[in-house]
Amino acid sequence: MGRHPYAPKTSFDGGDLDCGNGLLLLIRKHIDPLEAGELLEIRSTEISVPEDLPAWCRLTSNELVSHVKSGREHSFLVSKGKFDPARAKPASEARAMPLRQSVVAVTIPASLPAPSPAPSIAPLSAMGVGSWPRPAWLLDALHRHLEGRLDDAQFEAAADDAVRLCVDAQLRAGVDVLTDGEQRRDNYASFVGGILDNCQLIPITDLLPYIEHPEEFERELRALDVPAGKVRHPAVFGPLGRSRPIALREARFLRELSGKPRKVALPGPYLLTRTMWMECISDRAYANREDLARDIVRVLREELADLFADGVSLVQFDEPVLSEVVYGHARERRTFMCGALGEKLDTPAELAFAERLLAELTAGFPRERLAMHVCRGNWSPDESVALHGDYGPLLPLLARAPVGTLFLELCTPRAGDARLLAELPRDKRIGIGVVNQKRVEVESADEICARIAPLVELLGPERVLLNPDCGFATFADNPLASAAIARRKLAAIADAARALRTRFFGA
Repeated sequence: MGRHPYAPKTSFDGGDLDCGNGLLLLIRKHIDPLEAGELLEIRSTEISVPEDLPAWCRLTSNELVSHVKSGREHSFLVSKGKFDPARAKPASEARAMPLRQSVVAVTIPASLPAPSPAPSIAPLSAMGVGSWPRPAWLLDALHRHLEGRLDDAQFEAAADDAVRLCVDAQLRAGVDVLTDGEQRRDNYASFVGGILDNCQLIPITDLLPYIEHPEEFERELRALDVPAGKVRHPAVFGPLGRSRPIALREARFLRELSGKPRKVALPGPYLLTRTMWMECISDRAYANREDLARDIVRVLREELADLFADGVSLVQFDEPVLSEVVYGHARERRTFMCGALGEKLDTPAELAFAERLLAELTAGFPRERLAMHVCRGNWSPDESVALHGDYGPLLPLLARAPVGTLFLELCTPRAGDARLLAELPRDKRIGIGVVNQKRVEVESADEICARIAPLVELLGPERVLLNPDCGFATFADNPLASAAIARRKLAAIADAARALRTRFFGA
């Protein structure tokens, strides 16, 4: 084999893996810890890699520096980001790294802890949905941590500081229930891929080999408001385990900052099943999507038990992809809903599957401390690119969902007629979306009260909570509001909540 003109920082042998069957996971594992401009050598005997790897480099803004071949074996030298010859070292031998991902043994707890008492959440309470804009310094720390260039202790210290700022902003706004703003997460759903055993986070740009029309997907990614190269997607390569909690540390730190009721948002089981199941990766660990879903439900149940044992008042499962199920087929363009691949699946079957997973997840837990959030996409301020449609097709699922609260997007016209919600059972609380986080304009408390008072009266004030339509920064790198605007919107919600409590309860 010929020799590359420069020495790689590290090297590995991909054998006969192709880009759609695990090679990209190994590339990502080895290139992420490198500094910008450092070189990775990839060795391969797979005949499709010489064609696929340059396309991956173009899409991910990495640079293919050199390609040499000897017999069946190819060697590629790839720069992380733009190549700088002045920084490169002369050619020398590099030690090959291990070929395969190591699959760790999964431990399943023999029993789950019982719930502890928690502060109650009063009617007409004000709160956020979950996410909060991250400071620039935290975003930098987040990406360095994801790439293995910042250790856990340093990242957690930075995240703790960001959570303190987020909680202070919520307290100044006057909310009744606190979240930690999802400050430690790269986005509201995929972050679990960096925590669970035998799962790896990869940039969404790495999905190119896994989809049916890669050229169309590449064009769509380049048109998105979301910086697709920074949005990561969970890839499962072995049986899922939970040797580390998903959000329990977040909840415990939040408890140290305030005695107010705490809400923790987690991705729902259907959402995770949709995003984690990828042919040619997941099927090395699971025979089918249903088998993967069973383990997703199990690890979420473990997490749910620990959160309730810690006294969390409300655990909210995010299932916005349900809107994709009922309305995604009507669009020609991908909606980027939750980072999913936008598969066109049978609507009744998928809704039934989602309902079954939620029932399995929540069985035996206190329903009044369980919630579900549904919206229509929160990745762009452009209302025209998100899904449109009322809650009619979802009403049967929402009515039967084994949760005590539904947090629903209702402020945007895309949500249709909110009066449909009067058909829901009386034992369900409704978190009404009363401000649109996509708009820069801050709604006034008077405007909120005037708009939603008839709906509060229709539903019954004892059933109503107040919140934004969705989070303020669902994707860490693409906040839809600044922290200052987010605080003002929350303050308007809190002022409106107090006015409505006076109007309906006299207090």
